[in-house]
Formats: sequence, C-alpha cells, structure tokens
Amino acid sequence: MLHFSRIKTAAILITVALGILFALPNVLPQSVRAHLPNWLASSRVTLGLDLQGGSHILLEVDGDALRKERAEQVRDEVRRVLRDQKIGYSNLAVRDTTISLRLRDPADTDKALVELRKLAAPVSTAMFGGGNSGEMDLTVSSGAEGALSLQLTQAGLEARMRSAVDQSIEIIRRRIDQLGTVEPNIQRQGLNRILVQVPGLQDPQRLKALLGQTAKLSFRMVDQSMSPEQALEGRAPPESDVLYGQDGRPYLVEKQVRVSGEDLVDAQPGFDPQNREPIVSFRFNSNGARRFAATTQDAVGRPFAIVLDNQVISAPVIREPILGGSGQISGAFTVQQANDLAILLRAGALPAPLKVVEERTVGPSLGADSIEAGKVAAYVATGLVAVFMIAVYGLFGGFALIALAVHVTLMFALQSLLGATLTLPGIAGVVLTIGMAVDSNVVIFERIRDEAREGRAAISAIDKGFVNALGTILDANVTSLATAVILFLMGGSGPVRGFAVTYILGLLTTMFTAYTLTRLMIAWWVKWQRPAKLPI
Repeated sequence: MLHFSRIKTAAILITVALGILFALPNVLPQSVRAHLPNWLASSRVTLGLDLQGGSHILLEVDGDALRKERAEQVRDEVRRVLRDQKIGYSNLAVRDTTISLRLRDPADTDKALVELRKLAAPVSTAMFGGGNSGEMDLTVSSGAEGALSLQLTQAGLEARMRSAVDQSIEIIRRRIDQLGTVEPNIQRQGLNRILVQVPGLQDPQRLKALLGQTAKLSFRMVDQSMSPEQALEGRAPPESDVLYGQDGRPYLVEKQVRVSGEDLVDAQPGFDPQNREPIVSFRFNSNGARRFAATTQDAVGRPFAIVLDNQVISAPVIREPILGGSGQISGAFTVQQANDLAILLRAGALPAPLKVVEERTVGPSLGADSIEAGKVAAYVATGLVAVFMIAVYGLFGGFALIALAVHVTLMFALQSLLGATLTLPGIAGVVLTIGMAVDSNVVIFERIRDEAREGRAAISAIDKGFVNALGTILDANVTSLATAVILFLMGGSGPVRGFAVTYILGLLTTMFTAYTLTRLMIAWWVKWQRPAKLPI
C-alpha cells in the first residue's frame, strides 16, 4: 500500500498542479487575470444571486392566451377539414374552450364527426415524456339539426401548458445567455410559473422587457384599400386588422402572414451605412428566402409591414425584389433596442405571453456580508481542525492539513471548470466538507494506532492501517455521495442544488486527498526516515 510507481506518483502530482492552476484565477486580482490566457482567466467560480446581487423575476405563462390560441387553431383546422370534405357549414364560432358550428345538411353529421374526431390527439404523460394518459385533447359531439361542438379537454390544456412552460424555459435561457450574463437560475415553479434569477444583472426593467415580449414576428402586406382612419370609423375589411406602430400611428394590415419569423436563422444589430442609425439585419432559411422573394417580386411599390407582437415596428415600401433571403429592420431604434430586438429574434418566439408575477433586485451588500461571514466561518473551522489534528496526531496531522488545503483547492478548481454557481448554501457546504475532509484521515490514523498497539512495526502498522481503513472510507463516502446525488436531482430550488453540488465535489476530492495524497506523503516520509517508532 505504501509503494507508488512513478506513473502513479506523476499522475497525483499533475492532478494537484492542475487543481492549483485552475483555482488560481479565483484569488488573483483583475490586473493579473487580464494577462492570463482566456481559457485560464475564464476559469472562475460564479457567485450566485445571494452573494453578488442581481435580478429576481417570477413569470407566469398566460393560460388565457394559450387557451384562446389553441381554440383558434382548432377552429382553423375545422374550417380546413370541412372544406376539404366539401361539407357545408355556418355559424363557426369560438366561445372560450368550445368551438361550435352548424351543418347546412344534417345528413352530413356522421361524416363530419368521423373527420373532426381525427383532429383529437392523445394526451402525453409528463413522466419521462413517453406514453399517453388514455385521454384526448379534444372531444367532438353532435346536437340537434346538425349542430356540432368541439370541446378542449382539461387534460389537453394542462399538457399544452406543461409543453409551453418547457419551451419558454429554453427560450428564456437563450435570451439571457445572449445578454452576456453567466449561470442564470431558470426553473419551473408549479404548473405554469417560471423563476428567473440572474446574478450580477442590476437592471430588472431591461430583463423584464426582454422576457416579457412574446417576439412573434411576421411580415404582412399593408392593405391600401382604405385608410386606417376609415377602417377605425367604419368596418375594416374582414381579411385585415388595424395595428399600431411604435409611435401610435395606425396601420391597416392584412391578416395573411406572407413570411413568418419562424423562418429566421439569424438576426444581428448594426448600423445603416447611409444614415448611421441602428438597425437589425436578418437572414431567412431557404423556405423563408423563397417566400420573401416571391412576396417582394409581386408587391413592388407597396408598403410591407414588419409586425412584432401585433405592433408594426416598420412599414417600408418595397422598391425592388429582395432575392437574397436577407434584409434589415429600421425603426428609429436606440443601440440597446436594436441589440435587444436581435436577441429576441435569434432566441425565437415564446409559445404564449409571460406575465410578471413578482420582481425584485437583490443588492450586493447582503452578498458581501454573506461572503464575509462565510470566510470567517471557514477560517474558524480550519483553525480549529488544524489545532485538533496537530495536537492529536502530530506530524501525521500536518500531512492531513496539507491534504485538506489541496482538497479545498481542488473543490474550487472543479467548480470553476464546471461553471458551477457558488451560493450561500454552497459556502455552508464548503465549511462542512472541511470537517469531513479530515474525517477519513482520523479513521486511517486510528487504524494505524490500533495496529501499533497490537505490536506491529511502524511501517507494517502504517501499511495495515491504510488497508483496514479503505473499506470504511469507501462505505461512508459512497453512501454520502448517493444522498448528495438524490439531493441534487430532487431538490428543486437553486440553493438546495447549490449545496448538493458543493457536497458532491467535496466528497469526490476527499476520496483523492484524504486517502491517496496523504498516503503518498506518508510513503515519502517512510522512505526518507525509515522510522522505528510512529510519531502519532
């Protein structure tokens, strides 16, 4: 047990050296980090919201909008199905979650029921994303004289809500990532709420504006059959809507979407080369480029409305066909507005609007106090552990303290490499593992003492002590690791998972430092001193 090959010794020393290297940027001043390579300078532990401050927003998916959109989708599908089957109907209307209509010929009822029931889909179960619950998301029933009714089911709406929340979390993450912030905490709360915490971002209004926009982009033609004012005074054409621009100006815009924002593949902020005003340049995929080219070829000389969340942000006149699949949006933007619009378009549209339920800004002063308190706790814990180990185990206690220092270094190196966020519970985890790190050494040293009391020679007692302690150390750490993993997987909140991450990393580094590194140092000491008596 005390023999180490050159390869094993080199691997241990390289691991320690790499740990020191990747943990070093956490303690170096900014002036020194600026001269380090980027791959090393970026290797730093990220402080959580409770330590460095930031923005906290609780969002809620708009269930009413989601139900309305789904009901309108079903209505459009009903219209398509009946038209394809050449079944006449009238009074097609949407009332909350019910779509109703009346067939012109009641004899078509059975045929219509068969075709419309094909629109219903089984509700997927939430567990592991597989199988279905046996329920359908839509029920179809008939009444007297050709009356038909399609009802959205509660199970289907809840499944759609879960899907919308999952999709919204991913889009929110993409939007925040492009702000340049690191390690946001984004998680589901209940059925329809999303918690967003962004450490280091002290501008919740910008975050709220960025997350609150649905960002559904569409390109439509401006209806020139009448003025917007005439449409507002009388009755607008059924195929057009009156929408307003950012300046409050009304526009009469066709309902038909010529090109959808879903066909965008890139959007970047920039400046117009002619007047140096901020713009957003965009680029379509092949399908969008083809539709955009066809639209601009057929509508030269007509205004083309660019609509974002039912607001006209620009309505330029098409001077010539745009065949390259790219273009630009201008609308008297500021630089930040152009940048935020580009972020929204790149990240994609939310499946439903998000409402802000709660918002607050956490100041850095509380975090500074927490960090200071954590430092004091760590210093006191380390000091007490050092006094105990030296007093009880002498030289071997000194070896254990060196291993403890390497243990803490490796913990921060791993957190830096993994991009983990250090929270206040994480600091508690660090302090906890300081005590746990020497626990394995205590077990080893007591086993060595037991072997020495039984009359073994010094070297034999050391070797046998490590052998006998290994099983106990593995049992204790493996069971603790299993608990920590379950805590990480099941602990929904950020603080709980932050503690679990620190705990897991602490257990892994303890196995290396308390057993392997300590054994290497004692093996060196035995080789150099050839002791006849144990200093323990």
